[in-house]
Amino acid sequence: MAPLLFISILLIAACGLIYELIAGALASYLLGDSITQFSTIIGSYLFAMGIGSWLSRYISRGLVVQFIWIELLVAVFGGFSSSILFLTFAYTQGFRVLLYFIVIVIGMLVGLEIPLLMRILKDRFEFRDVVANVLTFDYLGALGASLLFPIVLVPQLGLVRSAILFGIVNAAVALWGTFLFKGQLRSPQPLRFACLVVLALLCAGMAGAKHVIAAADDSLYADEVIFAKDTRYQRIVITRWRDDTRLFLNSHLQFSSRDEYRYHEALVHPGLGANPSARRVIVLGGGDGLAVREILRYPNVESITLVDLDKQMTEMFRSNDILSKLNGGSLASPKLHVTNADAFPWLEQNTDMFDFAIVDFPDPTNYSLGKLYTTAFYRLLAKHITANGMIVVQSTSPMFARQSYWTIVETLKQAGLQTYPYHTYVPSFGEWGFVLANAKGATYSPPRQLPKDLRFLTVSAIPELFEFPADMQPVAAEANRLNDQNLVRHYDREWRDISH
Repeated sequence: MAPLLFISILLIAACGLIYELIAGALASYLLGDSITQFSTIIGSYLFAMGIGSWLSRYISRGLVVQFIWIELLVAVFGGFSSSILFLTFAYTQGFRVLLYFIVIVIGMLVGLEIPLLMRILKDRFEFRDVVANVLTFDYLGALGASLLFPIVLVPQLGLVRSAILFGIVNAAVALWGTFLFKGQLRSPQPLRFACLVVLALLCAGMAGAKHVIAAADDSLYADEVIFAKDTRYQRIVITRWRDDTRLFLNSHLQFSSRDEYRYHEALVHPGLGANPSARRVIVLGGGDGLAVREILRYPNVESITLVDLDKQMTEMFRSNDILSKLNGGSLASPKLHVTNADAFPWLEQNTDMFDFAIVDFPDPTNYSLGKLYTTAFYRLLAKHITANGMIVVQSTSPMFARQSYWTIVETLKQAGLQTYPYHTYVPSFGEWGFVLANAKGATYSPPRQLPKDLRFLTVSAIPELFEFPADMQPVAAEANRLNDQNLVRHYDREWRDISH
């Protein structure tokens, strides 16, 4: 009997942490700024657990009955939490309020569980054994959940199904409790019936999860969703309408197939075209293979290294017929070597040198991305660039995020690099900015020749990219550093002001 009791505690603890992680991940996907979301959600959750623990003192009778009902409530609120939140974000304006309401309710219920269990078990074991064993299995359950969440649950099940699965676990623990503690129950049958009803609801929710996800996606995205997946790192959504295929990462548009050639030609050719002797090129980010497609236009390039964090991203754009057609099958090129890793530690551990580096990360919407726009990162990258080599960085919009753009420019300068800011117009995004950089004392001259069959750039048009009109001229900016990522704050403020 004792082992079964303590396994129940382990499962309860795992469920509680999973709901917390799901809320934090979902808020990060939909609202951005992962540090703020996780920090406020964890704080609210722990505060609510404290309230629940304090309220447990007022439960004096029918402890087992109360414990089973609490488990069922946790199963319902926790199990359906992500479904409700996705639909709320898609269809109403009350997402933040409901998010914290659900977090606090689940936290209070979870806070009630352990004190009640300890009181239920105190007549079966010595008090010191109760405390030691309950807390030990509680912590073990939390460890198991923290490992399962990023490695198995999110990539295999996604947030909606993961929440429902652990709701089922909570309901199963409640049902099992009616047998474990049957000696303390006068009439277990009504409780067992309630457990079965909740289990049936959750199983129905699991069966219908794809419809919930589809309904939320259909509301969030204007066009038909042809692919959607949660990975360990992000939510990937592909939409399509007629000949327009679009990629969204965590709800942020990354490209439209109708005009992505403008972005990627501007990203690659002003720098690479100016260095006809370039042999080795590295792409950081750019897992869609579109920048690699442009690099492959240069026959002198002998090898391309692509470093992208998300393996599912690069695999999808290599193997999916629709997506590989967009990048011209570039990810299958024999010149390309793909490494799925975080670019920062990869650069620290690698000694390879390159003639040209393309930094094509998503915008700095959170601190995990913001670290890739810091002086520390650019100094590290510069160590991998040959004496005549160059770096190009996608740098958000100098029109809509002017402060952010010039902060990136200043960060490259403070990293010891000479900068050449430029911009172009991409209809899906508006004015978009880039920065070329090389070692101080080096020179840059726009290319005199470009590959054939470009759809947008011409040799004569490139110098114009380096001219900024009055409303995009430089503004005072401080460098973005690891210990104080002001760029993330600037970016969040500027794009929030635009959206309002």
